[in-house]
Amino acid sequence: MASEATAKQRRTTGELVATVEALIFVADEPLTVRMMINVLGEDKETIESALDALQAEYEERESGLQVREIGGGWQISTRTQYHEEIREFLKTRPSAKLSLASLETLSVIAYKQPVTVPEILEIRGVQSASSIKTLLDKRLIVSKGRKETVGRPMQYGTSKDFLIQFGLKDLSELPSIEDFEDLVQ
Repeated sequence: MASEATAKQRRTTGELVATVEALIFVADEPLTVRMMINVLGEDKETIESALDALQAEYEERESGLQVREIGGGWQISTRTQYHEEIREFLKTRPSAKLSLASLETLSVIAYKQPVTVPEILEIRGVQSASSIKTLLDKRLIVSKGRKETVGRPMQYGTSKDFLIQFGLKDLSELPSIEDFEDLVQ
């Protein structure tokens, strides 16, 4: 414990911000404040202050990267305004990863969760069993238990991986249905 206190005393604000940045960079998934507290031996306010400073630093220098809270943790990601250039560089298209049927099914689940396969069928008008399997295999959806109704069908909802893949802090960041209606008018 004494070495932890000594290390804490020797760490300047700049060093703490740099250390937080390095931890977020090497993490395989969004890094939680709790994990940073455990690793660095700092309190929550100190970690949050370092995160604020790191975000401000990226903003001030108009970086192509940003530090964002995504899926319950913190991650370094590219800025959305550079999405097209990055996509061109990587030569990938989002539609290549999921079929239209899977994207439609995922949309229904994201907006109506928890939802059952019969409820998805009612909304989409077509069977979704293979799309459900694909989405489960890609860990974009998870089982949310069984519905208390006749037959007790399985209910599905989006996963933490869904939030990470789509760069969302939580489900409240999903575009509203009205935004989509405006696009088709």
